Amino acid sequence: MATDRTTDFLRELLVRQLTTWLPAALRRSRRATIALAGTDAGSAEAALRLVAAHGDQVRGRQVTVLVLADSAALPARLGPIEAELPAEVTVHLLSGDPYRLPVAVKAAGAAGAPLFSFVDLPGAVTPKLLAAATNGRTGEVLLRTGDSARDVLTAAGFPLVAEVAPVLPDGEAAGVIAFGSRSDRSLEAVRDALWAVGADVDVRYRDPQDPTGVAVDVVDDPDLEPLARELLAELHRGGSRSVADLRRHTLTATVYRAADANRALTGLLDSGDVRRDREGGRLAGDEIIALAG
Repeated sequence: MATDRTTDFLRELLVRQLTTWLPAALRRSRRATIALAGTDAGSAEAALRLVAAHGDQVRGRQVTVLVLADSAALPARLGPIEAELPAEVTVHLLSGDPYRLPVAVKAAGAAGAPLFSFVDLPGAVTPKLLAAATNGRTGEVLLRTGDSARDVLTAAGFPLVAEVAPVLPDGEAAGVIAFGSRSDRSLEAVRDALWAVGADVDVRYRDPQDPTGVAVDVVDDPDLEPLARELLAELHRGGSRSVADLRRHTLTATVYRAADANRALTGLLDSGDVRRDREGGRLAGDEIIALAG
């Protein structure tokens, strides 16, 4: 059961990620689906208000919002907001636990168009649920669960997976936040959203698969030494890599942001631990970084 602090954290994260996802989805498709499973009424309300705020972009498109939850208060809570939505937005309120997501997605006719699923799970992640969230090749999923979901997300067909274990103030754990996508841009956006929300509510992040359990402070100028060590280890494992590859590795294998990768690489260049294939200037995505010597 999520505490009020965890619920507020998840709600803000949902709003920030939808702010990025919805306009991008409507630029590439005339229809899109948002599925909220296991979220509280306040989060569903916040999501609908965000859709309403994008009314100009929604017009001429078709947006479906699925809200799957066990809450008798949902219809009364969401009814006034539904009345403000453009005619192109359809809202379906469904009763049940998050594991009914496959049935809900199929009934909404989400196949073939962008699907964003936000899922708060009371138990384990199941292959059936993730198969629905992939929506062929058009889905993205942001979920909270009790343990690492990296392996099951990868097995479900998400080539880009990121996850963090938030540590809220006073040491309160909030489970694991995991994200699966095919878009580098979405991957960067969710990590930026995590750091923005973390800064607002004084959260630290740790890697759920890191046995040391070391948490990173979410600040404007974070300690980059752990990231620098990981980037050096990645270069030892795989040899020379492009800056873009190392940025992606940062997003998928650490709790840091892509911009932090550039700063860590700059520090490694200054210390002589790595070398670049250009003499100077800004680190471009296609530039190759190699171990020194």
